[in-house]
Amino acid sequence: MEVINKVVPNSEQMEGFTKPGPEGPIYMVNLLKFKEKAVYEDGRQTELSGQEAYALYAEGVSKLLEDVGGKIEFNGQVERLMLGEVEELWDSVAIAMYPSRAAMLEMMMTDGMKEISAHRAAGLEGQLNIETTLNQFKPE
Repeated sequence: MEVINKVVPNSEQMEGFTKPGPEGPIYMVNLLKFKEKAVYEDGRQTELSGQEAYALYAEGVSKLLEDVGGKIEFNGQVERLMLGEVEELWDSVAIAMYPSRAAMLEMMMTDGMKEISAHRAAGLEGQLNIETTLNQFKPE
């Protein structure tokens, strides 16, 4: 299995946001890899680490999520790989709940998102975003 971290979705992935999607909430699993030092595209100087720059983005996105009826469900630091093999681990895992795929797209198109996105790009070396839904069965 080849894994390629990205910071921006490709055109096919972006097109997926415009499709109706599953009924009910989606849970976006974010596997995050941070730059050692933040690098802003506009050339501004900073002493922030990649993780610190991303934290500025996460603070803002948490507020935007609330505006569309979503929330951060989980945010944790990766400690170790317990099973399997991968060349390099991600640094952090976050799970965000959106009431729908359309709500996520709505949030992504806001001026607020445009304002905070520089911190995301400055802090991330790459990431994987995996859209999930709740299983219909519940273990007893």
